[in-house]
Amino acid sequence: MTWAGAPDAPPSTRIVALLPSLPATERRVGEAVVADRAGTVERTAQELAEAVGVGRASVVRAAQAFGYDGYPQLRVALAREIALEQSSAPPADAGTSLTGAVHAATRRFAARLAHSMAALTEEALVDVVATLDRAERVLVVANGLSAPLGLDLQLRLTAAGRPAELLGDALAQQIAARQLGAASACVVLSGSGVNRATLDTVRAARASGARVLALTSFARSPVAEGADVTLVVPPITDGFHDELVHTSRAALVLLVEQVVELLVAHRGERGRAARAAALSVLGDGLQD
Repeated sequence: MTWAGAPDAPPSTRIVALLPSLPATERRVGEAVVADRAGTVERTAQELAEAVGVGRASVVRAAQAFGYDGYPQLRVALAREIALEQSSAPPADAGTSLTGAVHAATRRFAARLAHSMAALTEEALVDVVATLDRAERVLVVANGLSAPLGLDLQLRLTAAGRPAELLGDALAQQIAARQLGAASACVVLSGSGVNRATLDTVRAARASGARVLALTSFARSPVAEGADVTLVVPPITDGFHDELVHTSRAALVLLVEQVVELLVAHRGERGRAARAAALSVLGDGLQD
C-alpha cells in the first residue's frame, strides 16, 4: 500500500491522504512526521523510531508507503516542502478581532490549498471527465456532512447539460444505484470515505456494473478502494481526526466546481450551449 497520486505531491499531502489506512505502527510514524516536520528532517530513522516507540523498520516502511525510496528521501522532501512554505508564507495576523481571526484562517487555508490539490493526477481527471461525458445516467451520492456537496454537484452538472440524479434517502440511493447498469456512472462524494450509507450505495452501483467515481479526502479509504477512479483532495486540516471534528469540505467544493468546468470545456459546443441555456433561465428569473 503505497502512494499512487501525483509524483510531485509534497510529503504532508501524501501522509494525510494515506494516514487512516496505514498499519498502526506506520500510522504513528506518519502522525509524528506531520506533527514535527522540521524535527523529522533533523532525525535519523533510528532516532525517529525511538521517539515514536516503534522499530526502525516501521519508519522505513512508512517512508516507502508515502512513495519514497526510503527515509533519507522523505527527509529531503520534507526539507523542500518547508523551504517552499517559508518562502511564500503570508504575514502573521497581529490582531485579535473576529475579522482578524477570519483573515488568518483564510490565509492558512490558502497556504494549504495547493498542497491539497497536489494529490490529483492527470489520468484520474481525464478519466472522470470522459466518464461523465459519455454516461447514459449519472447518479450523485453524498451523505452526512458531504450531502451539500452532492446537491451542488448535481445542480452544476445539470446546468452544464449533463443531467444528474440525487436522492436524499439512503435506501433510495441503493435502489437507484443497483439499477444503473454498465453504461452509467455513480459519482460519490465523501470527505471521510467511511460513511456506511455511502459505502452500501457504492457496492450496489458496482453490482449493477456502473462505473464508480469517488471524490474524497483519503487515498486508501473504503470509498476510494471501492471506486473505479478516485480524485483525492487531502483535507486542509492536519488529518483524519481534524477532518471529522472540523468537517471542512472547502477543498472538495473547489474540486467539484473545477470538475464541472473541465466537463464543460471537454464537451465543446455542447457545453457552451448548455451553459448559455442555463444562463438564459437564470436571467428570466431575475427582476429589475
